[in-house]
Amino acid sequence: MKQLSYVFLLIAFSACGQSDNPERKKLLDITTDEYWKDSLTPDEFYILREQGTERAFSGKYWNFKGNGIFACRACQLPLFNSNTKYKSGTGWPSFFDQLGSNVEMQTDQTLGYSRNEIHCTRCKGHLGHVFEDGPKPSGKRYCVNSLSIHFQELK
Repeated sequence: MKQLSYVFLLIAFSACGQSDNPERKKLLDITTDEYWKDSLTPDEFYILREQGTERAFSGKYWNFKGNGIFACRACQLPLFNSNTKYKSGTGWPSFFDQLGSNVEMQTDQTLGYSRNEIHCTRCKGHLGHVFEDGPKPSGKRYCVNSLSIHFQELK
C-alpha cells in the first residue's frame, strides 16, 4: 500500500509540472524556453529561443511597407518604429534605430568571429544582429528575423 501511495504522489507531482497548465506558466520566468515552448510555433521558437536565422528574402517583413510599430512576437514589447525601417538589400527587415532601450546586445561568436546579437529586453528573445553599416543618423543596421517580430499598424 505504501508503494502505491508513492506511485500516486509521483504521478501527481509530474502532472503538476506540465507547461500547458496556465497556473504553472504564471510561475515560470518569461525569459526561459519552458515558458515559450507551447506559445510559439516551431519556427518562431527556433528563431527566438534557439538563436536561429531565417533564410534571406523569405520572411514576411523583409519588403514590407506599413506605418506602425514592430513588436517582439513573443512578448509584444515594442521594438522598432516603421519610420526607422529601410531597404538594406540584405533580405531581412532592417532598421537604423530601436524604440527606447527595448533591444539589448550581446557578443555572438558562433561563426568564429564577433557579431552583436540583439535580443528583446523583456523576454530575451533573439531578434537578429546589429551591424555598423547602416544609414545616418545612427550608422546602425538592426538586421531582424521576420519571425521574431509582429507588426502593429498605427491608425
